[in-house]
Formats: sequence, C-alpha cells, structure tokens
Amino acid sequence: MNTKTEIKIYDTPILLAESMAAGFKKICDEVILKKGKINIALSGGNTPKLLFEVLAENYRNEIDWRSVNFYWVDERCVRPDDSESNFGMTEKYLLNKIEIPVENVHRVSGENEPEEEAIRYSQVLKENLTIENNFPRFDLTLLGMGDDGHTASIFPDQMEILDSNEICAVAVHPVSGQKRITLTGRVINNSDRVYFLVTGKSKSDIIKIIFEEKNGYLNFPAAHIELTNGELNWYLDKEAFGQSG
Repeated sequence: MNTKTEIKIYDTPILLAESMAAGFKKICDEVILKKGKINIALSGGNTPKLLFEVLAENYRNEIDWRSVNFYWVDERCVRPDDSESNFGMTEKYLLNKIEIPVENVHRVSGENEPEEEAIRYSQVLKENLTIENNFPRFDLTLLGMGDDGHTASIFPDQMEILDSNEICAVAVHPVSGQKRITLTGRVINNSDRVYFLVTGKSKSDIIKIIFEEKNGYLNFPAAHIELTNGELNWYLDKEAFGQSG
C-alpha cells in the first residue's frame, strides 16, 4: 500500500463541511484542468448533506459542473423518490440547485432487482472510468462511517465485501435486513483520493480504536480503507474525535 494519510479536526460539522467544500472545488479545478473531467463517488448521510448544502449555496457558479461526473459509493434498494435514497438526498440538496448535465449523473437504480443492478452498475463504472489494477479508479471518493464502524454499505458481519474481486456487491443491513448496492473495498481503495467525513460523539469510541490500532480494530470495515496508491483524508468534528468543548 502507498497511502498518504491526513487527519483534520474541526470545531463543528458546518466548519468541516465548509472546509471540505473548498477542498472539493480545488480538487475539481486541478483534475478538470489535467483530465478535462472528474469522476466522483458520493455517499449519503448527514455530513455529506451539509457539504451538498454548502456547495449549492457557495459554489453553484464556482465549479465547472459540466465537467463533473457523479457516481455513488452505495445506495439503498429503494426508489429514487424514497426518503431513504442517497441519490434522492443528493438531488434535493445539490443536483437540483446546480447546472450539471443529466448524463453526468450516474445513479444506482435502487428500484431494480439488487443482484442484476450490481452487475449493471459495475458495467457502467467499467465503461466510464479509467481501469487501473483491474478496477475502476475514482478521482475522488467521499465516505462516511457508521456507529458500528461500517463504511459504504460494508458492514462488520460482511467483511468479505472488502476483498471481493467484484466491482459492486449486494449488502444486507444487519438490523433492518434492507438490501443495498455497494462498491467493494478494492474499488474504494483504488481511488486517487478518499475523504472520510465523520461527525458526532457516537463515532468517537470507534474512531479512537481505529486511529490507535487497538486490539480488534480490524473488525471495523472503516479500518480497512488503505489506498493502493493515493491520499486518505479524515475530516472529523471535535465530538467524533473525542474532544469536548
């Protein structure tokens, strides 16, 4: 592995989102200048929602959205207009507020039969992204981390998805039983840049275990995000890092 890791701590989730938005623009500018376009994998959750709101408000006219291609790290197997849809959340808080060509938005069709959709979406990625190390390579991947240490839709009881040779897999939420489509660990680790956006006190215990590599830390999927050749960035608020005040 050749991972360059950086950790940044912010006082509040909104300060984190504002910093990430500025970084997002910088990355877009650099990659678009070099390649003519940028391929980004998005996640759902409250912190990305904050990021999308900041991007829509402050960067609507500052980023060349015509050269931005959006994909999804994972998606719940629901219709796009369902309140649980990651695509639906992104559409509401970002896509509807910027001028991005419809053909640049590559959503996971959560309403389709899950196993068939995992195959279809894998093909979309193979056709549109550069292939390196036998896997598609994203320029930028945004991740979150759950209270149980999961990332994307790779849960602690489905660790085999981390090392799968497939591009996409069908995961099952361990509590609700809901099916999800997710990128596999090898695709995520093949990214050029990964940013973890993690906020909230409920994450602090697992963050501490992962950062200090305490006994059992490898039981958490998020601990296995080590890029093959790229930059790994952790953006945390004080509560997630275990600081108070």
